[in-house]
Amino acid sequence: METQTRTALVTGASGLVGGFLLDALLEDPRYREVHSLGRRPLPKQHPKLAQHTVDFARLGSETLPPAQDAFCCLGTTIKKAGSQEAFRAVDHDAVLAFASAAKKAGVQRFLVVTALGADARSRVFYNRVKGETEEALKGMGFESLVILQPSLLLGDRAESRPGEHVAIVASRVLAPLLRPFASRPIEARTVARAMVTLAHSAPQGVKVAPSGELQQLGR
Repeated sequence: METQTRTALVTGASGLVGGFLLDALLEDPRYREVHSLGRRPLPKQHPKLAQHTVDFARLGSETLPPAQDAFCCLGTTIKKAGSQEAFRAVDHDAVLAFASAAKKAGVQRFLVVTALGADARSRVFYNRVKGETEEALKGMGFESLVILQPSLLLGDRAESRPGEHVAIVASRVLAPLLRPFASRPIEARTVARAMVTLAHSAPQGVKVAPSGELQQLGR
């Protein structure tokens, strides 16, 4: 078990997984400081929390506070972003900008949430962008890179996504039938708990944690 407290950098804390993750890190005694980076401040205060308003398009020129761990929960949808280009700017460009800045800040362990099915060679645009992001991160030389690939996320979002809401309701009804399958929907809180667990047990090199493993780790 680790005895030395650490400093964490977090992006995407206003999102579904990121919100639960931020709460978990603030409650974790192994972290003495948690720095949240976002386009606007969060309505949250805590003695361990420092908030930084950033422009991810210019993040490469900004100096982040020294840290050991970085957690990336950035993500959107094509519908919310407005176009494929805008989606890629968040799920690929902003993620890599944060990763590059984190590396310069001394981060040793980088954890990122992508998606089940991420594949740089996929014909599905969403999966392809997620896969390309993963491949780019693997080449950045982190001591430890942990890639979390959750299935459909369950939880209450700030914004309305009618189609996704129907899928979530159906998945909750069918959950007992889907339990044998690693692709069953997963609670955002479970992903956040798994992320913290993985941060403290991450091996050197690259580790990919698919949704089925996250279900076990985040229980």
